[in-house]
Amino acid sequence: MEAVELARTIRNRDPARPSWPEAILCYAGLHAVLWHRLAHALWRAGLKGLARFVSHIGRFLTGIEIHPGARIGRRLFIDHGMGVVIGETAEIGDDVLIYHGVTLGGLSGQPGKRHPTIGNGVAIGAGAQVLGPILVGDGARIGANAVVTKDVPAGCTVVGIPARPPAGSLCADPTVGYGITHPEDDPVGEQIAAMRAELAALRTRVAELERQPVTMR
Repeated sequence: MEAVELARTIRNRDPARPSWPEAILCYAGLHAVLWHRLAHALWRAGLKGLARFVSHIGRFLTGIEIHPGARIGRRLFIDHGMGVVIGETAEIGDDVLIYHGVTLGGLSGQPGKRHPTIGNGVAIGAGAQVLGPILVGDGARIGANAVVTKDVPAGCTVVGIPARPPAGSLCADPTVGYGITHPEDDPVGEQIAAMRAELAALRTRVAELERQPVTMR
């Protein structure tokens, strides 16, 4: 039974270590996947209007929007989940971890494949936007609030806007959780550090000028 398999995944992967009743009754991500299974079955049967209605009920109850056309593998763990959006042609492999606020969206309004394909064992951090018909390879990590519009190699960690591997990374970072690496490897953090250094240099220069005597002309 898939509900039991999903609950087992939650108990294994959530550091809160919920009980079995908690995992089954109190995790919106589990409920969203089950609603999607029903909606997807109706979609494949050609009952697309009814599938959309079932999907809408699932969205209303969980805060997670999964298009009934999306293909989802086994043991998907949507943690927290509020605000997750998964588009029609998205494909998700097995053992994927998705945090709240994630969008698997499209960049084109044209029919056809326009949403991402997510490999097995991928972790996508909170607020990340994965856009277009791109491939995120097995075991990849996407940092919180990253914007990904290009393929991500298997086992690679990407962060920032636009998303790219952290400075000095060999695309083999094992970081889990929200997909964030060490702060010193954060490209946004690097820019802030550079601005702080420039500000400190300007303050030093201003202080030197203030110490100089004023010459009257």
